[in-house]
Amino acid sequence: MSLTIYPIKSELKTQEFDLFDSLIDSIQRSKITPENGDVIVISSKFVANSQGRVIDYDQVVPSKKSIDLGKKFHLNSKIAEIILRESDVIFGGIPGFVITSTDMVMAPNAGIDKSNVQKGNLVLYPIDVYLVAEQLRRKFLLKFSVHVGIIIIDSRLMPARVGTIGIALACAGIEPVSDIRGQRDLFGNPLKVTFQAVADDLASIANLKMGEGSDSIPYVIIRDSGALITDRRVSPHEMAILYEQCVYVRGLGTKI
Repeated sequence: MSLTIYPIKSELKTQEFDLFDSLIDSIQRSKITPENGDVIVISSKFVANSQGRVIDYDQVVPSKKSIDLGKKFHLNSKIAEIILRESDVIFGGIPGFVITSTDMVMAPNAGIDKSNVQKGNLVLYPIDVYLVAEQLRRKFLLKFSVHVGIIIIDSRLMPARVGTIGIALACAGIEPVSDIRGQRDLFGNPLKVTFQAVADDLASIANLKMGEGSDSIPYVIIRDSGALITDRRVSPHEMAILYEQCVYVRGLGTKI
């Protein structure tokens, strides 16, 4: 079967709302019936909006540490304050951007976004994304008696590349990574270190259809993806590696 993608539109949301109810309403209006093996991909910004993870920029009070951080990287001190609050690790930065880690996801400026939100507000990363994904998976099983995968995604710049791709912040119901070590390439050579980032690959497919502007497509259903469906609880550690093992982080820290 060929992979099929169903973009799902939704009404604009400006207040906290029930994510599952919104998703079901959008699916039903699209006249799509969920099936076993479907992978439902959801925009992280939509999840964040459902949780009320929107901050009024004018209400932010900078600390001395954020003022110093802002001066160092040419950032408004209010933005720097939010970055400090939202980050687990700060690696460094360049003028206008600080490279951070939040919940084991590297991102510029802690994933703070000004797009798709009312003027004067900023939308932050959603919280407990793995729990949200798992709860949605179980609700689909209860309501439709189907086993589906759930992926919550964000868009991301890649090193030395133009434009954004999708990245999975969390998933449930699918195996997020495929270990193909030991298999052989076209010339019979054994693959020694290769893992396939299944959740991230599907996130990029969905990101292409969601768009980045006024598309109002916070959901995508991917059918016949070939992703392995599972009932086990997926751990956040399965899609992330230690930064000491990342070739980009290690490479940038090495002087020539």
